[in-house]
Amino acid sequence: MAYKFTIYAMINLKDAHQQFIGHLKGRSRATATIIAYSKDIDQLISDLESSGKQNPQDVSLEDLQTFMEKLSKENYTPKSISRKTNSTKTFFKFLKSSALITEDPASDLEHPKFENKPPRILSKLEYRALRDAARADTRMLAVIELLLQTGIRIGELAKLRLEDLSLEDSSATLHVPPFEGTNERTIPLNKPAVEALQKYLEVRSKTQSHSLFVTKTGRPLLIRNIRTAIDRYFKIAGIKGAKVNDLRHTWVAHQLQSGTSLLVVSKLAGHKRLSTTERYLQFLQNHSGEGKVKLEEL
Repeated sequence: MAYKFTIYAMINLKDAHQQFIGHLKGRSRATATIIAYSKDIDQLISDLESSGKQNPQDVSLEDLQTFMEKLSKENYTPKSISRKTNSTKTFFKFLKSSALITEDPASDLEHPKFENKPPRILSKLEYRALRDAARADTRMLAVIELLLQTGIRIGELAKLRLEDLSLEDSSATLHVPPFEGTNERTIPLNKPAVEALQKYLEVRSKTQSHSLFVTKTGRPLLIRNIRTAIDRYFKIAGIKGAKVNDLRHTWVAHQLQSGTSLLVVSKLAGHKRLSTTERYLQFLQNHSGEGKVKLEEL
């Protein structure tokens, strides 16, 4: 009778960490996601090593539970601990599937219970105030208008190129290229977005760069620059507790509230799962559910 043996490689936690990050990069995970996973696992490994654990094969469920309990005592929020739990489970699942450990100690690790906060949805008064605050800044007004009228992510906006725009009066569209795992799609542009973009293009720096949004010196406008500028205009407009991504939340919520088809909104928002779009419905009042295809202006 022939016996089949599986050979498990001996590896320490730090080397396992590096292999895990390489695996995430190989799957084209978002940069922010990779950084978050890396920090979470680095923190976990530091704790495990302080208790004498050097190899992933030696880690037990009890070790992981003890680590999560320490986080709770250090005043980490349940949401933060849940994220670290997810990072931990993903890490050990990778090690198991890569035959670097024989048993997955994190398979029975439970997430803490916490209540998801509703998305921050700007009122009409708020997003009009944001527009007014940025009125003299042609470039940032175009950025705000594009985020507000299309619901694209800030990372997607920063990667847009001139050739992604089609500003024909009858059928203006925006092509959104894939960005770190996001879905490629084409979004119709309404009149406010077109007008804001046309005014910006008139004053856009003369540069060889194909990036849509550039600095005065002609370099691509970075995500952090966009975020900082919009945060400043939120402050000027007196809008509290809002972040750049809330413009995306506002677009999704407004389209659903006005009766745009759930499937249409989900596709144009680039959501990977319909359930992501559906969760907005619980926070809307008087959702019409008409299923219209035409998008509404904000």
